[in-house]
Amino acid sequence: MVKSTTHYQGEKHCEITHEPSGARIATDAPKDNHGKGELFSPTDLVGAAMGSCMLTTMAIHSEKDGIVLKGAWASVEKEMIANPRRIAKLNVVLHLPMSIPHDYRKKIEGFALGCPVKESMHPDMQIPVLFHYDIA
Repeated sequence: MVKSTTHYQGEKHCEITHEPSGARIATDAPKDNHGKGELFSPTDLVGAAMGSCMLTTMAIHSEKDGIVLKGAWASVEKEMIANPRRIAKLNVVLHLPMSIPHDYRKKIEGFALGCPVKESMHPDMQIPVLFHYDIA
């Protein structure tokens, strides 16, 4: 089990500490919800976690097969709705090396689609994922 602690700093800012490493990140409420939008919002971190988890999960599995993902990247666009305020959709685009063999691509895509963050999301949340093999 990994623990984090969150301390409210005032003015809708929080500082989060990852206990095992001591790494820290900070959050702010978004401009459209009484914040200044100066930092990641908590829901922004959900989107960032999705991209990071997909890339990490693909790397864990594919590197065992000698497939290198260095240089791969993800973009995640978050769409919010109200009543209740929540994330309705995370549009994920993964940019992967062109060197990944065509016969391996479905396998690596399955790794991304089975990442723990995606598996933890509410079934009502839409999570379309596009895979682009465009990294030289």
